[in-house]
Amino acid sequence: MARDGWTVAASARDAKALDRVAAAAVGGRIVPVPLDVTDLAACRAAVGRVEEEIGPVVTAVLAAGTHIPVAAAAFDAATVRKLVEVNLMGVVNAVDAVLPSLIERRAGRLAIVSSVAGYRGLPTAAGYGATKAGLINFAESLKFDLDRLGIVTQVVCPGFVRTPLTDRNPFPMPFLMEVEDAAERLYRGLQGNAFEIAFPWRFALILKLLGLLPDALYFALMHRATGK
Repeated sequence: MARDGWTVAASARDAKALDRVAAAAVGGRIVPVPLDVTDLAACRAAVGRVEEEIGPVVTAVLAAGTHIPVAAAAFDAATVRKLVEVNLMGVVNAVDAVLPSLIERRAGRLAIVSSVAGYRGLPTAAGYGATKAGLINFAESLKFDLDRLGIVTQVVCPGFVRTPLTDRNPFPMPFLMEVEDAAERLYRGLQGNAFEIAFPWRFALILKLLGLLPDALYFALMHRATGK
């Protein structure tokens, strides 16, 4: 986005990493805004700072997320709570902070990053998948109101993207994408008004079709495919 002339306010917890990203900007600029999205007050303060120092938020891309496997034999509610606080409530907190300005101006774009893992339950993803399914439903529900207010609502459902997080996965990842390719797909999607931005499309289509299967057939196929 910076390469195309945007001014980007980029947030993460690691201030030094944000500074490196900002220094590498070409074309437009990237303004580092260190933030822990699990802190609602901090989210509100960060958006206030951005709008005061840079200008109104035109496009908000909310992509907080982490993954911890959840297996029934070692089930721990604290693990699921952590995933909910980051993946789901982190996005909710950011929406709380950015939405009033969008509504006041009756313009803008809200893009919520979920995952194809939210389409249907997957092995060891009881926590992660639940948060991503929740984000899809969250975005769908908001869209009814925001359509009438002139705000574009989108949900982003990526498949596997090579990052330090997915590098920890102990299983083969079908249709694995490089992060640069995923970023380009996301950016292209933000230039349109389609509700869902899903990639890679073949993987998303396969999972959508699996989601249409009767329960017994779905679970039988997934048991066979994953060995779980």
